[in-house]
Amino acid sequence: MLIKNARLVLEKGEEALRDILVSDGKIAEISPEIGIEDAINKIFKENSHLVKMDYLDLEGRYLIPGVVDPHVHMRDPGLTHKEGATTGSMACAKGGVTTFIDMPNTIPATITEEALDDKRGIFKNKTYVDYGFHFGAAGDNNSQEIKSVKNIASTKVFLNISTGKMMVENDEILNDIFSTSKIVSVHAEEDMVKKAISLSRKNKNELYLCHLSLAEEVEELKKAKAEGMKVYGEVTPHHLFLNTAHRDQNEESKKLLVMKPELKSSDDNECLWKALNNVIIDTVGTDHAPHLLSEKMEKTTFGIPGVEHSLEMMLRGLKEDKISMKRLIEVMSENPAKIFNIKNKGKIEVGYDADFVELDMEKERIIERKEVVSKCGWSPYEGLKTGGTVLTTIVRGEIVYKNGNFKNKIGREVEFNG
Repeated sequence: MLIKNARLVLEKGEEALRDILVSDGKIAEISPEIGIEDAINKIFKENSHLVKMDYLDLEGRYLIPGVVDPHVHMRDPGLTHKEGATTGSMACAKGGVTTFIDMPNTIPATITEEALDDKRGIFKNKTYVDYGFHFGAAGDNNSQEIKSVKNIASTKVFLNISTGKMMVENDEILNDIFSTSKIVSVHAEEDMVKKAISLSRKNKNELYLCHLSLAEEVEELKKAKAEGMKVYGEVTPHHLFLNTAHRDQNEESKKLLVMKPELKSSDDNECLWKALNNVIIDTVGTDHAPHLLSEKMEKTTFGIPGVEHSLEMMLRGLKEDKISMKRLIEVMSENPAKIFNIKNKGKIEVGYDADFVELDMEKERIIERKEVVSKCGWSPYEGLKTGGTVLTTIVRGEIVYKNGNFKNKIGREVEFNG
């Protein structure tokens, strides 16, 4: 693939037009000018098995690294009437997410090596984008399983709420799980944030705080970072853009906009934005947790979809001067890949996977229910204007989404270094 006239954000934040040459799914060259003949000669000389080369002229539009979403629930296996590996990855591709990491609270829960292997088999050859897995901690202590599993992003611990065996309440078991995990991702709200940090401090491992939603939680993260701890914070787009006023608009929104952690105040919105920009919060993850409209309307059901519109909503934040493009790339692409040690992801650099998103910043639109491709069929951002539109999503040098069309189900499991 040869990409011409791509607007890149460079290391210090300045922007420049660059050409990019892709060979065997990797970024082979980045230069102000790459001639077509030179590209063809280089590609086909080094890769004699190739028969074609894609050519894209971006005409000055932004090209950013593919988004890495470290926190999704694709509902596969066991809850595939809500979402599945294929439909969830379509939502990712449409939203510019080229890699996602799936959470373990499925049916059965991913708390044994056998369940993880089965899940790998389910996802194989089913996705448009790349993926990885978090492994679940069990309330009855599966630390021996945690020691033996390979190629996982983290151990996910639920301290506040979960289903089945995944709520961990016993302090001795918690300590055992933390001590056997290189990095722990936690669902921790309010006082449980402090408890999670304390466990991480004691066991000297890394801690990833999922979906922070309160100013008080951010303060605990800030203090831990000041100590020099390897503690990272995540925020969701819905906790940045939505609050209790949005939830309480009408009877439908009161049922749809319910999740854990729940929406907070507009003051908390502002605190989260500030922390994101001040390098206290490290990542944006969606906590994509879809349910059907009928399920949401029938009874209180926690969880909302997110991957399909996360990037376009963050572009709205850019248009509103809430975040720079450089910082957006850091928190949505670079940092998630770096924190979870995902090999060759998160940057537009020679040698990295050719995962790209082409953006049209002039094409703003109102998000409508009829456009949603996620199996759940709705979005929490309906009626809101995007800050731009994802035109093309490229995974390892292959177009998987372009102008509303899906191509090439080429997703595969990522490698975690260490």
